[in-house]
This record gives sequence, C-alpha cells and structure tokens, in this order.
Amino acid sequence: MEKDPIRITYEKLERNTLILIACSIPFFAVVYLYSQSESITRTSYNLPEIADFILLGLIYVLLAFHYWNFHNAIKNILTLNPDLETKITLYEQATIRRFWILLLSSVLCPLGLLLFENNGYIIAYALTLVFLSLGKPTPDRIVRLLRLKGEEKDRVIKIKTREG
Repeated sequence: MEKDPIRITYEKLERNTLILIACSIPFFAVVYLYSQSESITRTSYNLPEIADFILLGLIYVLLAFHYWNFHNAIKNILTLNPDLETKITLYEQATIRRFWILLLSSVLCPLGLLLFENNGYIIAYALTLVFLSLGKPTPDRIVRLLRLKGEEKDRVIKIKTREG
C-alpha cells in the first residue's frame, strides 16, 4: 500500500522542524553555563554598547517578522484555496521559512549573551523557544490554520494514526 503524499510531506516537515529545534539548544546551553560560571574568567570584548542594543533589537525584529511572515503565508493559502496537496505543500514551505528565521534568532541569542552578557538575550531565547514549540506542526494545527473541513480535515487528522 502506498503512503498518502500528505503523510509523506508531514513526516518530512516534522523531522526537519525537530532538527532545526535541536540545533541551537546545545549551543545556547554551553554559552549560558559559561556566562553563569563564577570559576571561569571571561575575556571582555569591549564592544560598543550600541551593538548590544542593535543585536537585541534585531532578534526581536526577527521574532516579529517570523510571526508576520508565517501568518501572511497562511492568509495567502486561504485566499488561493488550492487542492489539499497544494495547501499542505505551501504550509510546509511557510513552516520551514518560519523555522529558519527562528533558528537564526536562536543562534543570535547565545552569541549576544556571550559577547554582551545581557540577560535580555536569555529572555529573547525563551521567547524563541516558545515560538518554536508553538509553531511545531501537528495535524490539529494544520487543520485549524488552514481551516480544513470535511474530507480534507479527516485526511489530515488521519496523519496522527500510525501505519502498521
């Protein structure tokens, strides 16, 4: 029996988003532990204070942009009203773009923490993690965001069931 193309797309999307989520966590953990350690002497980078504000501002702009960009893409999908396979493919593209932007944010946060030792980067990273976890694709989220009904909804919900 052949796999449903929607299931194949969903499984690939789920795998890729989990990889993107997992990429930055070890980097942040090491930098956070390094910045909190009292037994390690850190070198001061003597960077201008404005660079700290610019980098932190850039991270918050990225967080706002990812949200706007993703929801704008969903609005475009709803406007086009294509067939289900095309909807899922467009949703996949929007989600991957979203996660690449969040990955950039999650890499810039520990970099900023390392360079400036500003706790604002810890807050920005926590917000990034919230967006990563809330943005992780699930069949229920796909149904809700794409406003699927009837047979389309049933077909997407069926993704949750494991194939034997």
